[in-house]
Amino acid sequence: MGGTFDPVHHGHLVAASEVADSFQLDEVVFVPTGRPWQKSDYLVSDPEDRYLMTVIATAADERFTVSRVDLDRAGPTYTVDTLRDLHAAYDEQTDFFFITGADALGAILTWHQHDEVLKLAHLIGVTRPGHRLADPGLPDGSVTFVEVPALAISSTDCRVRVGRGSSIEYLVPHGVVEFIAKRGLYRNLS
Repeated sequence: MGGTFDPVHHGHLVAASEVADSFQLDEVVFVPTGRPWQKSDYLVSDPEDRYLMTVIATAADERFTVSRVDLDRAGPTYTVDTLRDLHAAYDEQTDFFFITGADALGAILTWHQHDEVLKLAHLIGVTRPGHRLADPGLPDGSVTFVEVPALAISSTDCRVRVGRGSSIEYLVPHGVVEFIAKRGLYRNLS
């Protein structure tokens, strides 16, 4: 499951859990982006802070792990590179699924080397409130859409709430709330 995770929130965790259950996955690897190439027009929090928040958020579920693969690679983050690196790190018998929001999946044809992405993993598009599930024109069998319990939580809203001094308790795991406060993240966004 790739994402900026700025910050990681309960919607991410619910989506990962639902997909893990639906597909009987042994593990869900959260991969915080290093330098997200499609988000170069706005400021993204420090990669180490996003990584640590993701570690804190996923620690309670033994099915969840966090990878530094995108953080430790120089240059912009492309899904194709993420999947290549993960394939190299896992047994060749491992089946790969790439979990992303249905909104992001709608733009997959703009992704760097999207044809190769389709060869490296089966795509799973999870619903997000306000986004309908629509096949972006991918080959049959390359994508599965999964309905998840509606949690109208977004990382953008969490950042804005912190910036205006509002609580994000119960939107993100408590340890992430504490980390954000300790590091002073998102305070200047209002």
